[in-house]
Amino acid sequence: MSFHATSHLGLPDPDLDRQFYENVPSRRLFAWVIDGVITLSVSILVSVFTLGIGFWFFPILWLVIGLIYRTVTIGADSATWGMSMVGIEFRDRNGRRFTSGLGLLHTVLFTIASGTFLVQFVSIILILTTRYQQSLPDMLLGTTAINRPID
Repeated sequence: MSFHATSHLGLPDPDLDRQFYENVPSRRLFAWVIDGVITLSVSILVSVFTLGIGFWFFPILWLVIGLIYRTVTIGADSATWGMSMVGIEFRDRNGRRFTSGLGLLHTVLFTIASGTFLVQFVSIILILTTRYQQSLPDMLLGTTAINRPID
């Protein structure tokens, strides 16, 4: 599955290349759960290996591990491990995979959005209703998640 940049953004056109957007919202949800379990597990392991000290500041530890995990995985592969497991990846406004800098910026915006109920709620509504199924951070950056093309 490959695409031709048929839209003004350089992303696959949702009307002409529907296969890139089919089931992406539900896949993003499953990826989010998988990534949450991964970062929670790593945070618990770090807390145990620090002889329990990590549990004293566990929310901050989980936040930092999540930031590192998302930044590194998205910057390296344009997808977190959870996203890779469900077959989706991010693309920038030109249809290219993320760079490490864009991965960091997207992660920071995602973390801010996730920490605010109203912003997270708006992001969910946008994913379900916008043409490119973009969250608020995606709209700000001109990025989106698509089904992973076969290269």
